[in-house]
Amino acid sequence: MTSPRFLEDEAFKYLRDGDCDGYCRAVEYRKIVDFTGADLRATDFRNIDVSKLILRDAYLRGADFRGCDLRQVDLEGSSIHNARIAGAYFPANISPDELQLSIQHGTRMRVQKG
Repeated sequence: MTSPRFLEDEAFKYLRDGDCDGYCRAVEYRKIVDFTGADLRATDFRNIDVSKLILRDAYLRGADFRGCDLRQVDLEGSSIHNARIAGAYFPANISPDELQLSIQHGTRMRVQKG
């Protein structure tokens, strides 16, 4: 397993700092925002458009996803240990058991194929 990375991406820095306006400006013209393998622990995702995100293999310990619609977000291999998820939608290809294991124990989420 690789270590979570701090990306040299302006949008990543704004998001980590909690600057929603800066993040929105930085991703305004992007079709996707690829944070694969990124260290986004304790990040607040509640006030941003998560539909462009790729969070594959991301480290999301303690992140706040309350009320977020993550149904189209690639979360394969990410870990959401102790994340706040009340009212959040998750992709249909991630089982409730996978979510629970990741929240409680920090396991990396596996997606169901096909």
